[in-house]
Amino acid sequence: MNKVIDVKNLVKQYKGTKKPAVDDISFDVEKGEFFAFLGPNGAGKTTTISILTTTLNKTSGEIKIAGIDLDKSARKVREKIGIIFQRPSLDLDLTAEENIRFHSALYGKFAYMPSYKMMPKEYKNKITDLAEIVGISDSLFKPIKKLSGGMQRKFEIVRSLIHTPEVLFLDEPTQGLDAVSRRNLWDYINQVRQKSGTTVFLTTHYIDEAEGADRVCIINNGKIAALSSPENLKKTLEYDPTPKVCLPTLEDAYVQFLAKEGNK
Repeated sequence: MNKVIDVKNLVKQYKGTKKPAVDDISFDVEKGEFFAFLGPNGAGKTTTISILTTTLNKTSGEIKIAGIDLDKSARKVREKIGIIFQRPSLDLDLTAEENIRFHSALYGKFAYMPSYKMMPKEYKNKITDLAEIVGISDSLFKPIKKLSGGMQRKFEIVRSLIHTPEVLFLDEPTQGLDAVSRRNLWDYINQVRQKSGTTVFLTTHYIDEAEGADRVCIINNGKIAALSSPENLKKTLEYDPTPKVCLPTLEDAYVQFLAKEGNK
């Protein structure tokens, strides 16, 4: 098994709290896997993904990303990952291409040049290919503030993939998008995963987005409450087996599972 994320006995306890936000959890994610990390508000989901993406220090535990010890080399870990944050993180006053150019320089993929024309051919080819795949080539040189929310989200995806990350972390990637933009964005993410073998680590409140995941991990009250395939989780839901009633969705299973855990 080729583990691209390996978490052992992870603990995070904030100062002044009696109980850890993340309480001794362990899990791993294989290379190329679509891994959904779900949980209600306050369960420890955001804390965990913040630690994995090096934006928050842990209290204890061991973490390796792409074989790199996070404690020993957080910078090398950042070179291996791409992140789509819950809240947009683009500079609205720059063009889409300028946002991507700065990002590629920060991650050490390409040396920064003051204009697009001065950038190397490899960069131009990469950004052109990505923009064409997602259908936003015509907007590449437009100011971000003039683009729709859906278009901005797509450019965040392109920016996160410009340095060819091994792991793509998606923290509520479609929050605030309309149904069409959500579907188009997921079509693109799936294309990237199939083409590049990118590992996708998703957190979302839209449970239907995790329906196609290889495995689903549910965290509740700081602990791993379930870790299985969507189909196995669905089997935990009791349903009326008559032909008129469809099998439960992952969201059905998720809601009922949390209800059994004491979440209302």
